[in-house]
Amino acid sequence: MALRDTQQPAPPTTQKLEFSAAEIGALAHLYRGEVYRSTAWRTRLDSTTNWAVVTTGIALSATFSSAEASPLPMVLVGLIVSVFLLFEARRYRYFNVWRARARLLETDFYAPMIRGEGVQLGAGWAQLLAKDYCDPRYHISFARAIGRRLRRTYAWIFVIQAVAYYGKLAIHPTPLATLADLWERAAIGPIPGGPVVAAGVLFHGAWAMLALVTYRIEIASRRERRSLIAMG
Repeated sequence: MALRDTQQPAPPTTQKLEFSAAEIGALAHLYRGEVYRSTAWRTRLDSTTNWAVVTTGIALSATFSSAEASPLPMVLVGLIVSVFLLFEARRYRYFNVWRARARLLETDFYAPMIRGEGVQLGAGWAQLLAKDYCDPRYHISFARAIGRRLRRTYAWIFVIQAVAYYGKLAIHPTPLATLADLWERAAIGPIPGGPVVAAGVLFHGAWAMLALVTYRIEIASRRERRSLIAMG
């Protein structure tokens, strides 16, 4: 009587190295979806930027409508634009997730295919992308998102706001003659002009410092990765 072999077959030790045609088609649809989501969130970023630009334009019109007009709208618009910047930084963190996924597919899936090298699974990008789907999270911090939007867009809005404010103090209602006139024109109700001007300098200096610090963090992060297979 022959004995029955009860030994279980050994699991395959070789890892799959290539995608099938069906899997490549699924990845193509996945890429289209990620591009669509990144485009939708890019539009949301543009919306908050437009709000900041329009609000600044309204403040400029109100401030320079006449020589006797108050420079207070330029002070208030700086605070409003700051709120828009925080809104946009939050949206940018979402946008960066979809953008990074789409970019990873472009550089490590489509580019080798176009070069005729084929699509390989062992390069590490597939595991990185799968991990991002299984454990989704933001790729950059809120502070870095603020820094990126500040350096690329909002710094120019703050520069225009500051120049317009101090320009208003310098020329209206008459050209500035003495430093005492500056403090008088900058006063807001019971608040003396000196602290108001100092607060403005501190306000813009803080944004400039944040932009510089986050830029240095960006550079350090890129040096630490030292790899094109990364997200963020």
